[in-house]
Amino acid sequence: MTGERRPWVGDLIHDETTDRRGVVTDVRGGAVWVLRPESGAGQWTSRQPGRLRVLKPREERLPWA
Repeated sequence: MTGERRPWVGDLIHDETTDRRGVVTDVRGGAVWVLRPESGAGQWTSRQPGRLRVLKPREERLPWA
């Protein structure tokens, strides 16, 4: 993640571990990232933020940000 922004709530990410795109919905205790698919139902977690690549930060995704 050198030079990259750490993933945070609202960011669109690519999870390299699962090869899935999703949105960060929560960060629990600074150690567990809760993710949901870009569309559809479900969720998964990651304990490896270095494997989450930010595709689009929250500020660029949301019109009111």
